[in-house]
Amino acid sequence: MRAVPAPKVWVTALTVGATAVVVALAVQADKGAKPTATTTPPSASASATPKPTESAKPARVPDGSGTGRRIVYSLGQQRVWLVDASDAARRTFAVWPGTVDPDPGSYEVGQRTEDPITGSDGVEIEHVVYFTAKSGVNIAFSNAMDGSSPPPPEAGAQTGGIRMKTGDGSALWTFGTAGTTVTVVE
Repeated sequence: MRAVPAPKVWVTALTVGATAVVVALAVQADKGAKPTATTTPPSASASATPKPTESAKPARVPDGSGTGRRIVYSLGQQRVWLVDASDAARRTFAVWPGTVDPDPGSYEVGQRTEDPITGSDGVEIEHVVYFTAKSGVNIAFSNAMDGSSPPPPEAGAQTGGIRMKTGDGSALWTFGTAGTTVTVVE
């Protein structure tokens, strides 16, 4: 009678064989092409790095907004630019205007309030940078503490807050020191 190998021998032989195949495949894969600084890794796809679109490009500083270091606010574009002394836009961002718009013209940053206060819409705001008043309504840049956009105003409410996202509010606060020119354009 012939002896049949014990099941342990079969399991061991199969495990050794499988391990050898995995090692061989790993060595073969390691010899393949490696990504370099000039190649795209195979895991990256075209959708992972979208091409810039027209709307993603920074908006140009409006003509007629003056020269030198200034904050430019466009009523029509609902956008602000922080412009340095060389007339280069250092930052631009969209804003949510209040219901009372300032008249086009040149103003100066006056009072500033860093500590949180309650806005006319009941939202807690910070980095308030006042630059004018119209019809008894103070007009100022600010951002909501929670980063939210302003709620729709109540019918007939007069609000002069020009709201922005939190990061933009911090940047405007740092840039817009007392006496900084604010130019409002159509």
